[in-house]
Amino acid sequence: MNVTKISPDFATTGQITPDQVKTVVDAGYKSIICARPDNEEGGQPAYDDVARVAEAAGLKIVHIPVSGPLGEGQIIRFHDAWANLPKPMLGYCRSGMRAGSLYATLSK
Repeated sequence: MNVTKISPDFATTGQITPDQVKTVVDAGYKSIICARPDNEEGGQPAYDDVARVAEAAGLKIVHIPVSGPLGEGQIIRFHDAWANLPKPMLGYCRSGMRAGSLYATLSK
């Protein structure tokens, strides 16, 4: 996992797998935001598979799929997650860019 720390409470990474959830926990993250739509490319783990393992490990996880420009609904859902989920939080998508874009909306 190649993690980019954006702030003390938020970092981004590319796609994570169910097997990497332990690494997320060991790194101290309390919540995960998945910004990647399911079935974006072949071989990609489904959100539900990652979520099942994350929840069993005690993490909170939210799916806010982004496949184009950010919409108002996605921004509202992220702001709600930010306000209510424990931190630090790890956001992921294919490269981490969309997760970072969601975080950037906090300053608007």
